[in-house]
Amino acid sequence: MIISSWNVNSIRARIENLKEYIRKFSPDVLMLQEIKTEDKNYPYDEIKSLKYESHVFGQKSYNGVAIISKEKLTNVKKDIFKDEKKQSRIIIAELKLNKKNIQLINIYTPNGNPVDTEKYDYKLYWLNSLINVLKKISKNNENIIIGGDFNIIPSAEDVHDPKGYENDALFRLEIRKKFREIVNLGFHDAYRYINSDKEGYTFWDYMSGAWQKNNGMRIDHFLISNSLINNVKNVKINKFPRGRQKPSDHTPIEIELT
Repeated sequence: MIISSWNVNSIRARIENLKEYIRKFSPDVLMLQEIKTEDKNYPYDEIKSLKYESHVFGQKSYNGVAIISKEKLTNVKKDIFKDEKKQSRIIIAELKLNKKNIQLINIYTPNGNPVDTEKYDYKLYWLNSLINVLKKISKNNENIIIGGDFNIIPSAEDVHDPKGYENDALFRLEIRKKFREIVNLGFHDAYRYINSDKEGYTFWDYMSGAWQKNNGMRIDHFLISNSLINNVKNVKINKFPRGRQKPSDHTPIEIELT
């Protein structure tokens, strides 16, 4: 089974890219972030024509998450915790794999910039809320996959210019410690588990030729619970969509489970 995660940066603006990716690579489950549309304007019919079902937690013009799947998903939940800003950033569903009931958690963490503003405070609040939710979920089901745009650079090897990002909300030490706090609840950073020292950028800014210069960063992740880590066959970054016309500034990260 292939589960993919992709910040599409507007599903309606990127619908042709999305359809091309699905037709070419056919993931079983695709977790989307930053769909930037209300549920009523989501392209349900176009996704259904590709033989995928959609579960959507949308928001007008900003944020928004969705899970599309060939497989039947159950117990889909959108209002996971009380979000003080009422932003659509997390959706949960359950998936069966080899008789295991897996909790899929698709997240879009706030960016947090500029630091030392209410945007940064909101990022900390949101991450703390996520941590509390994970503690509760893990009491009932240890089989958890968290995927999405974390807006966190875990370590210096995950960004082209670590010195330049020292006081950025994606790389600030306090934020990296929150990432480690989540991992320490009983997860593995799946990409680093498989690729211990391989560059794995998932984002390249539209500005200054970042894509062409490979000035990227790894901010899209899969965290896999300890109980599932032996099911992970491979994790890879699929750079194909980033090189297409009108691309998202992110590219998919894919995890293969057995």
